[in-house]
Amino acid sequence: MIALPIVGVSAADLTLRSAELSPDQAVSRVVGASDARVSTSYAGKAIYQLPDGSRYVPVGGYDSADVPTEPEKKSPEQVAAGFPPGSRILKDSAGYGKVRTRHGLLDTDLREIDLHDPLAKGLVTLDRGRLPEQAGEVVATNAFLDNSGLFVGSSVTPRGATSAYKIVGAYELPSELGKVQVIGPPGSLIGPLDQALQASGGTGLHPDDSYLVTVGGEGFTWNMVQAANARSLVVVSRAVANHPPADADVPLYRQEPKEQFERGSGSATEMAILATVVGLAMLEICLLAGPAFAVGARRSRRQLGLVGANGGDRRHVRSIVLSGGLVIGAAAAVSGTAIGIALTVALQPVLEEQLGNRFGDLDFRPLELAGIALLAVVTGLLSAIVPAVTASRQTVLASLTGRRGVRRSNRVLPVVGLVAVAAGAGIALYGSVSDLGSTVVAGGSALAELGIVALTPVLVGVFGRLGRRLPLSPRLALRDAVRNRGRTAPAVAAVLAAVAGTVAVATYQHSSDIQSRHEYVADLPHGTGSLLTSENGAYRDVPALRESLTKQLPVARRADVDRLVVGKPGCEPFSRDPACGRAEIITPKDQRCPLYESPDPEAFSAEEARRLRQDWRCQGATRGTQYSTVVADEKLLSVLAVTDPGSVSALRQGRAVAFDKRQVKDGTLTLRIITGPDEAEGIAGPAREPVGVDKLIPVHLVPEGTEGWGIELVLPPAAVQATGLTTAPVGSYFALDGTPASEQLQRIAADIDRMGVDASLRIEAGYQGNDSLALLALSVFAGLVTIGAAGIATGLSQADAEADLKTLAAVGAPPRVRRTLSGFQCGVVALMGVVLGSAAGILPAIGLRLTQRRELEALAQRAVEEGYSAAGESVPFVPIAVPWETLAGLLVIVPLGAALLAALVTRSSGALARRAAG
Repeated sequence: MIALPIVGVSAADLTLRSAELSPDQAVSRVVGASDARVSTSYAGKAIYQLPDGSRYVPVGGYDSADVPTEPEKKSPEQVAAGFPPGSRILKDSAGYGKVRTRHGLLDTDLREIDLHDPLAKGLVTLDRGRLPEQAGEVVATNAFLDNSGLFVGSSVTPRGATSAYKIVGAYELPSELGKVQVIGPPGSLIGPLDQALQASGGTGLHPDDSYLVTVGGEGFTWNMVQAANARSLVVVSRAVANHPPADADVPLYRQEPKEQFERGSGSATEMAILATVVGLAMLEICLLAGPAFAVGARRSRRQLGLVGANGGDRRHVRSIVLSGGLVIGAAAAVSGTAIGIALTVALQPVLEEQLGNRFGDLDFRPLELAGIALLAVVTGLLSAIVPAVTASRQTVLASLTGRRGVRRSNRVLPVVGLVAVAAGAGIALYGSVSDLGSTVVAGGSALAELGIVALTPVLVGVFGRLGRRLPLSPRLALRDAVRNRGRTAPAVAAVLAAVAGTVAVATYQHSSDIQSRHEYVADLPHGTGSLLTSENGAYRDVPALRESLTKQLPVARRADVDRLVVGKPGCEPFSRDPACGRAEIITPKDQRCPLYESPDPEAFSAEEARRLRQDWRCQGATRGTQYSTVVADEKLLSVLAVTDPGSVSALRQGRAVAFDKRQVKDGTLTLRIITGPDEAEGIAGPAREPVGVDKLIPVHLVPEGTEGWGIELVLPPAAVQATGLTTAPVGSYFALDGTPASEQLQRIAADIDRMGVDASLRIEAGYQGNDSLALLALSVFAGLVTIGAAGIATGLSQADAEADLKTLAAVGAPPRVRRTLSGFQCGVVALMGVVLGSAAGILPAIGLRLTQRRELEALAQRAVEEGYSAAGESVPFVPIAVPWETLAGLLVIVPLGAALLAALVTRSSGALARRAAG
């Protein structure tokens, strides 16, 4: 009982300390065996950086900097120009691309570096195989091999490459075990692939180059870092990491406040909740261990009575029981700490995989482990105090004869508990409306829960009144629990503490899950999807894509869509080909939102912006999609769950359907046909109006509130013919009959890969919550504590009633009586604790949710006052919902399981006692 939490705490301490790298270990995983890693900044001018190189700011701030879209490319000679003579650098290039695997295409980080160079030592850890030595060879991370289905010795081909690469080894990145990456020798992977992609009309890889630098001497000092910053270079230095400069010597802190760059280790709220959890955990251990010591004291009361009969006084009896608690606490400390350390060492690989990085070294902190062990000793001693005092108050006669005498209930404790409950509830509710927030809520909830623990003896008595209507065995068990509140109340309180924490977290998480589900914005109706291409010339492969879609997935309905083509077949929008153009929907000027049309959005005051946001022209912005104008028939409306009969009828009759009322005026929509490369580069907006030929298209406007899912205009083929334009297939929207299996998705991905087209498959599965596992773990934890506490109370009751049970066996009572009574005794304790804990756990969850609601409402009100949103536009939805399924499991399954388990482990008959000598 005491050693178990010590196992967990000591294991957690060793794990966290070992995962916390020293400065030199951490920087070695970035710079290898070199002195520093140098890269070009995006500022395009001199910068100030943090000492660790994680962030930087242009000199003068971003407002005065003309920030380029990508960093300036510098040759190795330009980078090394400012370094001391004799310095050596090693280029490290990184890019991003798609790699063909056994299943399809896998997004992969590509990298070029000479891993044989001594400067690269420590960057990667070779797991098996060997390092690449020549062009055409690569090494891959274990994560890449696991995801791709490949192995050492396989051939792998990045998309766009003209030849395959052989995987000659597997490695891991010590700080990023889950990273999917491939490394090749310099000039063999990224360079050729980037050139091949650009030659084929692609955008290329846009690799990022950095350099490992060794300068000798004292290393790359802070003065050298500042000199590199003046050349717009960012530096991660080993010397600076091990000996960081004073704040006064960091120019960035003189330009920007240091506070905005600090990463807090934990908020006050988190620390308050952590302190509350630790305090309640210690209370729970004491409540569980206390009855356990009471069982031992009760079973040895004859021996304690003999101590008194031979001249011992109350001090000796108390010392004997307290010494037992001290010995057990010390044994729990030694065994718990040893088991925790052993488990950490044995499970180190598993822990590293879970944390995503390798430990530096096993970091044993003797003082911390000793403090954890001391906690076990103190807990054992505290748990034995109440049994020791109770045993010392027993008279010698009562101890020798087994009589317990008459006990008087404590009248002060219930009053204190009632005051604590009222004060705690008031503090928690006050915290939900005050600026102190969740810290006060956590403290008030803990105080209220302690008050309920103090009220437990009285509440147990209230439960006793329900026994009148129960059958014989449960009525006897309930009356026995009420009459012996000294052993029942601690066990019930322990169950209460465990269940209250479980219910509080479960209620908070369940409410947050409902809020996230409400805020989730779907891309398409649930159970539907889209398969669309985006590559030049891919229209030739669209029929094969559609066939694969129907073959591999459980498609119930499919709606094929085309796009408009301006110019020759295969022309893409915004193409630089003079023979190509685009078609663009033009919103009438009087129906455009002034906020978005103004060249200076800050010209509007907050009041004007707030008023304009309530204007219908500035509301109902459609979500972005790849093709906002499509050519399709009425099947598309069925897939998109558009049930308006007028819209369906319009498409059948050859009339277009529009989803945005701002684009429609007098029943028509303006479609501007823009041709030529000069016009194609003009983007619609307040600064420049695109030039082209306008065509008025009669449209049917869908009813208000109908969702278009990113599509603004649906043109039937007949309407396209009237415009004189042509079309090209781009894919399909579809509705599924059931949820596709993972194997089906992998097969269609493989089909897309074999066709060599750039197609995106999207399936709307709705909001996917991720808290079910957490709720299950909490429920299991509460169940285990409940069964343990109820079992202790049952053992104590059997120790008290041993004489009665033996008498029943002697007079011929059926064997099942003993099992039945034991089961009901355990179930009664579990049920009382679960009911009280469920009620107590609701309070902190409500308080924290009310605090969150108040904070979100304040943010929404501030956005309205500053003109960023209209009144009522973003009213926060913060529900408070009880997880009834979790509560049902706690209220029904846990007590029933405890009762059945107690009945199964109880012997149906006990040995008859020998008659005492007269």
